[in-house]
Amino acid sequence: MPHRHAPPTDIPRRHGIDRERSRAIAAPIRRTIQGDPEPTPECWQAIGHALMQGDTRMDDVVAWLYDDATAQNRRQKRALFQAALDNGLDTLEQPPPCLRTLFAHVDHRPAWVDDALLERGARVSQRSSMTGLHILRDVALMGGYQASAINKTLVATGSLKRGAQRRLAETTAWWLDCTGIGALDRFGVGFRNTLQVRFIHALIRRSVQQNPAWSNRDWGLPVNQADMASTQLGFSVIFLLGTRVLGVPISSVDGHAVMHLWRFIGWLMGVDERWLAKSEQDGRRLLYALLLAHAPPDESSRQLGRALMNEPLARPYPNFARLRARYIQARANSLTRLFVGRRGMHDLGLPAWMPPWYPVLAAPRNFMCHTATRLLPGGLRRAERAGRQAQLDQLQALFPDRTPGIHRPVLS
Repeated sequence: MPHRHAPPTDIPRRHGIDRERSRAIAAPIRRTIQGDPEPTPECWQAIGHALMQGDTRMDDVVAWLYDDATAQNRRQKRALFQAALDNGLDTLEQPPPCLRTLFAHVDHRPAWVDDALLERGARVSQRSSMTGLHILRDVALMGGYQASAINKTLVATGSLKRGAQRRLAETTAWWLDCTGIGALDRFGVGFRNTLQVRFIHALIRRSVQQNPAWSNRDWGLPVNQADMASTQLGFSVIFLLGTRVLGVPISSVDGHAVMHLWRFIGWLMGVDERWLAKSEQDGRRLLYALLLAHAPPDESSRQLGRALMNEPLARPYPNFARLRARYIQARANSLTRLFVGRRGMHDLGLPAWMPPWYPVLAAPRNFMCHTATRLLPGGLRRAERAGRQAQLDQLQALFPDRTPGIHRPVLS
């Protein structure tokens, strides 16, 4: 590896490079934490090292994939990985050691996994309907673009050129796959597609580090443990906080189920167990500490923020296209404004003057509708079915020509 890359034990320069700015970005999370949320020196150092740690099991699979010079052999090896994923390792006659190691790990669930909690977490996700998707898009994803070091990986992989609509559609499709009932069973679609995403992350780590413009010493390892953990917490901690702010009542038991669901998904994704929160309070504390380690917003934040802001303008609409596109754009901006504030809007290239009008209107309506649902016999199940259908319809609106799958890069 060229000398520009630091040894894995080093801590990159981005770690806490502007803690005051990061602390301001993390302020909404801090206000929900009981007690002192500041990380201990031991935790802070561990986060620094996690910025240089990848996913050894899947990284070994990718290294095996590329240890042969011919593209044909790489495609054959890729087919072996796919066969083990889709049909089980036992279907391969002589699987290589790296595949045996990976699937011996993921095929044996941790003792803490509770199927009842996984199902309950999935049902809560479905019941959140479009409110849940709005939070994931306009708060977790958009707000996450304030972390410029993570953005550099997206820019290096050409994500800007691929377009915000495709990125959003693929992420939405994966989330829907993971939040189906039974989706995380061994051969469920959520299980298999999460392993596909994990494989792509390992390909990205390999590819980006070969880019002469990339510096581990400055930005850490691409798709590292700390960044994977903070992203995973967006799907759980931010999702729960945001949907509640928008008036969706989620009990502490339901919140625990959502945390459990994403704890298991994070484990499948290759996140070390020390970075997988067991409870909402643990998750908030961990997310706050991880946010302090992020580099502050830069031009990449504005590039990605504007691209996502303008994504509704590219959607096809059956009628009143311009009016509907502008409304969806304004609705998203108003929701983002509530959580990131005026300065965050400026950093993301969004209109800072936008007031948070949509949350003010949506929260009372959501609360009344969801409360009424709970009082009616069979109301929760009907809400789950209706919510999931609304989420599927949204995916179709994002990608009308076909249902997006997990993007599989061509091996060359």
